[in-house]
Amino acid sequence: MQFDSFQALITMGGHGAYVWFSYGAFLLVTLGLVLATVIQRRQVIAHHRRLMRSEAQRHGSGGKTHNASGA
Repeated sequence: MQFDSFQALITMGGHGAYVWFSYGAFLLVTLGLVLATVIQRRQVIAHHRRLMRSEAQRHGSGGKTHNASGA
């Protein structure tokens, strides 16, 4: 689809408001989902790090790992 001018592209024969609102809503929702995913991932990683530290302290290893031979 080609338009005669930039104004025609923006207005899209009277439907521009709906089209551009739809694009904006899509971008807003997509960015929100990406941001929520990043935040949740960081929270899960921090939670698991806290669990690993508390497990290590409970077993007295001080965060050190033990090898399979027990040495």
